[in-house]
Amino acid sequence: MLRIERLNTHYGASHILQGVDLTVPRGRICAMLGRNGVGKTTTVRSIMGLVPPTSGRVLLDGQDIAGWAPHLVARAGVAYVPEGRLIFPDLSVLENIRVGERKPAKVWTIERLLTLFPSLRERSGNRGWQLSGGEQQMLAIARALVSDPRVVLLDEPSQGLAPLVVRELAGVIRTLCAEGVTILLIEQNMKLAEAVADELHIMVKGRIVYGASPEVFRAEEAEIRGRYLTV
Repeated sequence: MLRIERLNTHYGASHILQGVDLTVPRGRICAMLGRNGVGKTTTVRSIMGLVPPTSGRVLLDGQDIAGWAPHLVARAGVAYVPEGRLIFPDLSVLENIRVGERKPAKVWTIERLLTLFPSLRERSGNRGWQLSGGEQQMLAIARALVSDPRVVLLDEPSQGLAPLVVRELAGVIRTLCAEGVTILLIEQNMKLAEAVADELHIMVKGRIVYGASPEVFRAEEAEIRGRYLTV
């Protein structure tokens, strides 16, 4: 479904992504872990076209979309849930969702989204700033889904959320995967990544240096955490 090949991205003279290779199979969840500043967010921003890659390929069902404008990447079937949610504080819940609706959804209709996120139904007339952090995160996901994407890029969705809300978020992510949505998850929360991902990858200094199933990762966790994830 989504394959990244030898992807390089620069911010000015800084070489951030240094030959990233990653495959996200159709209908699977791949998680990318790593310390702050190693290039995880730059990876999803490069896929989405928000930061043009310097070289390499981003293949969506075999079509190279590297360097496309963000609106064209979205039309091709990729949705992005950014770090920090970035909902519109002065728009209502329904207005925030409709911002992402390019045309009437066939799969993730607004009614279906409000069923998936009952708290959003209850607060559908509320403004974005009136929602809790967890509700804002669910709203950001709903806004992405209303475009009926084939791939969803989730950047640090658990950031700042209480453990109970993170467990709810894990259930939502698993539901989306069961419904056929392919997900690339960027996370600092190792427990969430282990709970939902089919594959876990670790990035260090702009390179993917490790990849394994959750079972293998758990068996090697102490070593991997000490080598790649602790400060």
